[in-house]
Amino acid sequence: MFRHLSAVWTARHFLLALVKLDLRLKYRRSVLGVGWSLLHPVAMTVVFTIVFSQMFGDSNPVGYAAYALAGLAVWGFLRDAATAGSRSFVSNEAYIRQSPMPYTVYTLRTVLGQAIHSSLALAVVVALLAVWKGDAGVFVGLALALPGLLLIVMAAWAIATIAAFVTAFFHDMAHLLEVGAQIGFFLTPIMYRRSLLDERGLGWVVDINPASAFLAVIRDPLLAGTPTAAGLTQLGNAYLFAAALTAVLVALAAGVVSWLNKKVIFHL
Repeated sequence: MFRHLSAVWTARHFLLALVKLDLRLKYRRSVLGVGWSLLHPVAMTVVFTIVFSQMFGDSNPVGYAAYALAGLAVWGFLRDAATAGSRSFVSNEAYIRQSPMPYTVYTLRTVLGQAIHSSLALAVVVALLAVWKGDAGVFVGLALALPGLLLIVMAAWAIATIAAFVTAFFHDMAHLLEVGAQIGFFLTPIMYRRSLLDERGLGWVVDINPASAFLAVIRDPLLAGTPTAAGLTQLGNAYLFAAALTAVLVALAAGVVSWLNKKVIFHL
């Protein structure tokens, strides 16, 4: 695995060139440019705030908007990393056949591109919280969320790699992931708070949802700002779980790469 990561690092200039190419092609001749990547989460946040904030008993529309937008940013990153990442080998077949680059360069290309889009939405959340709260607590929360951001990028890279290898052998995988993402959206506390499920004895739905672990280490510290001692303990437990989940995903991805690395070219 270390040799593989070393090869990815050696190919970093090629990787960054591909990411820049993706951004240029996606927003070429566009009036708003990368601003279009914010349109969907911001529009969904406005709709959620108008329709659901009062329904779910949240009397503070600004706080609910920050909660929903942060959730959409984290969820959208995981969803797009999995669905778009699953097609990484198919869409980069021409590069794969001409260059001996590590296959994970192409999944990382997708993940980094999605990370740029989601980071813009999180930047809006930070700005919204800074204006709303009017103190430096939001930047403390951002500092506490940084390790979570690193974990989610590593986990997304592992998920995209696993999905890309599976899709090379079973092309329906990409469609199954899109269907699963639609179901997973409603099982993840994005537009509602976990307390609503706990009150109905459905808290286990959140506990078994991997996306909830990353929401806990990114969204929760951002919204809390400067957490209490009890909040820091809870955040530490969330970090341990998210780190363990990321380690499992990375180990699975490493195993898949080792097992299928020499076979996948025959199935593209």
